[in-house]
Amino acid sequence: MHTRTEGSTWTGSGLRFSGFGHYFPRELRSHQGEVTLGGRTYPPGAADELGVRSLHVAAEDETVEYMAVRAARAALEDAGHAAEDTDLVVLANWTDRQWIPEIAPGVATALGAHGALAFDVCGACTGFVHGVQIAASMLTAHPGWRRAVVVAADRFSHRARPGTRGQLVFGDAAGAVVLEKGDPGDGSALLDSVLDCDSTQADTVAARPPEGWLRPRPELIDLAVGSSLRVAGDVLERNGLKTSDLDWLVPHPGNNAIHAGVRDGLDLPREKFLTNFATRGNTGCASIPIALSEYLRTGVLHRGDLVLSTAVGSGWYFGGLLYRL
Repeated sequence: MHTRTEGSTWTGSGLRFSGFGHYFPRELRSHQGEVTLGGRTYPPGAADELGVRSLHVAAEDETVEYMAVRAARAALEDAGHAAEDTDLVVLANWTDRQWIPEIAPGVATALGAHGALAFDVCGACTGFVHGVQIAASMLTAHPGWRRAVVVAADRFSHRARPGTRGQLVFGDAAGAVVLEKGDPGDGSALLDSVLDCDSTQADTVAARPPEGWLRPRPELIDLAVGSSLRVAGDVLERNGLKTSDLDWLVPHPGNNAIHAGVRDGLDLPREKFLTNFATRGNTGCASIPIALSEYLRTGVLHRGDLVLSTAVGSGWYFGGLLYRL
C-alpha cells in the first residue's frame, strides 16, 4: 500500500456538485417490537442494538435502473438542468451486476440523456467515490464536456442471507449528484478525492455465486475503522486541514461499532458525524449521496458547508471526497 502526499486533486478545477437527488423504495420496514425475517424472529431491541430503526426494501419492479433514473432526475431538477445537456452518466452498483449490457445506458436513455457517454462502475460500497473521481477526471480531460450525472444505486437487501442480522441492516436506495465544471460563483467546489486498494484484504467481505449472500470476516470492523481513519488523515493533511475545520463528516455507514471507532479516532464531535443509517440502513454505494440529498432538503446541511466523506468496500477499497456544498 502507498500513501499519497501530493496536493489536493481538484482545487481550482471549477468542479462542483450543482444538484442532489435520491430515491427510496416504497416499502419502509419498521423494526419496532418483535421482527420476523427469513424464518428467524428477532426480539424487541435487536435492531436498536445494531442501530437501524427502519429501512427501505425494493419491490421487484424497483430495479437498480428504476431507482437510479428517479434519483438522477431529482438531481438534474435540483441543478436546474435538462437531461439532454448531460455529457456523462456514471452508474455505481454492485448488488445487481449483469453480463451485458451495462445498466447505465438504460438509465441515460430513460433520462433523455441520449448523447451522453454512459457506463457502470463497481467498487462495492466505495462506488460513489469511484464514480465521482472518474467523472471528475473525464470532465477535466474533455474540454468540451461540462456536466456529468453520477448515480449510485444498490438493492443491498438482496445480498442479506436469510435468517442473518444483515436483514436488519441492509437497505435499498439510489442517490445521485450532478457534477459540473465552470465558475461556481457560490463557493461550491469539489476539492479532493482519493481511492486506494489493499488487494491482500480483498476477501474480507465477499458475495459470490450462486446465492450472492454477503459474507464478512470478523476482522471487518477493525479494517474498516483503520482504513477510514487513514483516508481521513491523508485527505486532511494534504489539504492543510484539521478535523475541527470540517463542518461535517458524511461517511458511508457500516455499523455502530465502525461509527464509534471513526469518531473516536478523529476526535470528532458526535454532532458533526452525519448519516441516515438509523432510518435507512446500510444502502451500499448509495449511502453518501442519499444522505447529502436528504439532509440538504431538510435543512440539516447547507450550501457552503465543508464536508469530508469516507468510504470502504470489498476489494479492499478505501477512499474519500472533500468538497464544499
